[in-house]
Amino acid sequence: MESGDYRVYGYRWVVLGASMLVNLTIQVLWIAYAPITSQAASFYHVSELQVGLFAMVFMIAFVPLSIPISWLVDRFGFFPTVAFGSLLAGASGILRGLAGPSFGLAFAATIGMACAQPFLLNTWTKVSALWFPSGERATAVGLLTLSNLVGTAAGTVLTPLLSASMTIPAVQLYYGVAASAAAFLFLAFARERPALPPDALAAEARALVLDGLRRALSLRPFRRYLIIAFIGLGIFNGVTTWIEGIVKPRGFDSEQAGIAVAIMLLAGVVGAVVLPALSDKRRRRRPFIMLGIVGAIPGLVGLAIAPSFPLLAASSFVLGFFLVSVNPTGTQYASEVALPTPEGTSNGLISLAGQVSVVLVYAMEPLERATGRYTLPLLLFAGLLVASLGLASTLEEPRPRDAAARGP
Repeated sequence: MESGDYRVYGYRWVVLGASMLVNLTIQVLWIAYAPITSQAASFYHVSELQVGLFAMVFMIAFVPLSIPISWLVDRFGFFPTVAFGSLLAGASGILRGLAGPSFGLAFAATIGMACAQPFLLNTWTKVSALWFPSGERATAVGLLTLSNLVGTAAGTVLTPLLSASMTIPAVQLYYGVAASAAAFLFLAFARERPALPPDALAAEARALVLDGLRRALSLRPFRRYLIIAFIGLGIFNGVTTWIEGIVKPRGFDSEQAGIAVAIMLLAGVVGAVVLPALSDKRRRRRPFIMLGIVGAIPGLVGLAIAPSFPLLAASSFVLGFFLVSVNPTGTQYASEVALPTPEGTSNGLISLAGQVSVVLVYAMEPLERATGRYTLPLLLFAGLLVASLGLASTLEEPRPRDAAARGP
């Protein structure tokens, strides 16, 4: 598709695919110890809480690094920043595999991966803005969300299987090699920008990063979506973290808990593609953000109280399909409504809200101790989704100039 000084290149899918691959592998590295927590604790001679730090350090590192890395993305471009982050992740993955039985060395390597993650997550809307016309940008962000979900699912499923036939360091070494291979493929095939921008919005100059940051945070719709992202991502992380404890009091075993998570992730993959694509087709954001929140509420309530496994599985599917779809559509909405804030800055703020939502994850545990079940925190989360729906109903669609620039 060409028009004057604009052109949409088929190569955009190659660039997106390379970006998806490095995002997938960083998620595998992140989740790699969660499915084998007790086994890893025994191997390293540490507590299970210490093993949990392998995952938690990613969230901890994200908080101070997100905004500075967003500045790097907007200052130097998405290609060099993603290239650096993916190479750091791959090298750190290999070092973790070579650490052997040393918990200290393995954890030091994990810190390197945790520092690499914001270089990848904070570029999603930047890639979509540089290579994709406005009518495809939520779809592009949705596919990047999909890659994260697939990476999480792959790490969850593969790690126990591989650990049954090889040592934990060997598994981590394989993951590090895979992440390094993804980094080199990104270097070989990704490009910063096409020769001609895909539309008028992509051609616009962006505000300075600090000016853009102030502008984004001064906008009521942007601030409201930050709250929605905080709640939605907190619920998703909370459910995936405590799923075994959520379902066991109702007689479900660990295998059924794992299946419920797998169903939720699979449904999330579908939702992250289907609803953002519909949002692009209709050129509307708010209705699809609201649809995702409305659909997630019965899924979450069902997960909290379902007495049979078929109902639990159905609730997991509904929750994953609708809740996950909010993130790509909403992230693109936030990017559009905050213009001329640079995409890396707005994306970084959304990612930061998602990482800070870990406080909701840890708030679930004392509530469970007080009642003996996770039913109360899940129902409270359903109430937060209702509040999110109220916020979403007040969101304004991007300004007419943005909509007009979306092209045919």
